[in-house]
Amino acid sequence: MNTNTDSPRPPLPPFSLETATQKVRMAEDAWNSRDPARVALAYTPQSQWRNRSEFLMGRQEIQAFLVRKWSRELEYRLVKELWTFHANRIAVRFCYEWHDISGQWRRSYGNENWEFDEHGLMQLRLASINDLSIENTDRKFLWPLGRRPDGHASLSQMGL
Repeated sequence: MNTNTDSPRPPLPPFSLETATQKVRMAEDAWNSRDPARVALAYTPQSQWRNRSEFLMGRQEIQAFLVRKWSRELEYRLVKELWTFHANRIAVRFCYEWHDISGQWRRSYGNENWEFDEHGLMQLRLASINDLSIENTDRKFLWPLGRRPDGHASLSQMGL
């Protein structure tokens, strides 16, 4: 038994198209909650991250990072889309919109590579992210804060 996990986080690897898609949506939903403690529980206690130029190790650092992130990135709304998968790895592309304290809106685009342990916890996350300043009128993610509605267009459908 893996002593590094609290409990399994289905779906578990190896992933199928259905379970990889489900895992991506579950991650999107958690991040859209903007709850650092909830999000951090999806990672192993020793999870390794590269996020832009930051390198993090473990749930405590991940949770602290997310607290900082969501104190700066206000009204954060995220869409993730499965790119590919194999065995215990998933690659996604994502886009999120947010504004800073001055009200300047931004759209952040990126790719993530994920690796999971046998209990479905993410043990490695590598993220590359770019930011673009946008006008309020250019926003595409207009749903109320929280989970993206099921009928909302995907990144591909929006041309992002």
